[in-house]
Amino acid sequence: MKNKEPSFSFLIVTRNRPDELRFTLHKLDQLITHEHHEVLVFIDACPVTHVIKKEFPWVKWHSSEINLGASPARHLLYQQAVGKIWIGLDDDAHPISIDFLNLLASRFRESGTIGLIAFQEVRGLYPTDQDARNQSKTGVNYLTNDFVGCGFAVRKEAYQATNGFPVWIDIYGEEPAVALELLDEGWDILYAYDLQVNHRVDIVKRKQNGRNYFRFERQLKNTIKFYLVYHKRPIPKVLKTLFHNFRKYAVTDFTYLKLYCKTVMGTLVTFPKIWKYRKPVKGSTITKRNELKGIKY
Repeated sequence: MKNKEPSFSFLIVTRNRPDELRFTLHKLDQLITHEHHEVLVFIDACPVTHVIKKEFPWVKWHSSEINLGASPARHLLYQQAVGKIWIGLDDDAHPISIDFLNLLASRFRESGTIGLIAFQEVRGLYPTDQDARNQSKTGVNYLTNDFVGCGFAVRKEAYQATNGFPVWIDIYGEEPAVALELLDEGWDILYAYDLQVNHRVDIVKRKQNGRNYFRFERQLKNTIKFYLVYHKRPIPKVLKTLFHNFRKYAVTDFTYLKLYCKTVMGTLVTFPKIWKYRKPVKGSTITKRNELKGIKY
């Protein structure tokens, strides 16, 4: 049994949230069979997290002393997984569906073209998993064009057909890149209402924080990179993105304006570096992506 390949590999990148990670690992310990499954955690330059490693000797730990960012860290971590199905989670998210692993396996068996399954994200802090499930939505599972990193599962063979999580994105925007490459390789992405994760974020606190300047800068920068890398004619898409963000954000807030200008200048400076990753997808893939229904947030 010890030499048997794990059926599922759980993969988590963490940074400076040891308490959230500890909670998630305790949840996974109740869910998995150690002889058949594996849990891999990448500690992205956060010494405070190393202290909990001794509490979970069954976890396969990986780390970096310098901050890589979520996407490059995932890129490295996923190379170490050996399961047939890889389950990506945030360090503050855990599965809550009843009989989660068997249900997940059955969803993949429904079609050999399903490369990735996007889980329903139930946001908030709840006393029990049942309370979280009570907040979930019901519906008919459908094919989609994207997924969220806090909860998804991907076939090993499907992920390895792509370039993996991009090293040219740090955070915010890596999922659309992987999703587009999956579609370009002929794989489908399924949004599953019945496969749920509780993303344990404080919704009230997040709303009180107001404007998220960090997210704005990263998303604008990475959206531009996305078009430059994957679109055959990226300039119209880039100009449209710049115009939209200037009108919606930059003219309304001085901090947004500074970040907007910083992003534009930074893109010009780093353009040669971005261009070396350029690999336009088929026009039919872009059409398919635009026609598919988006995921539920």
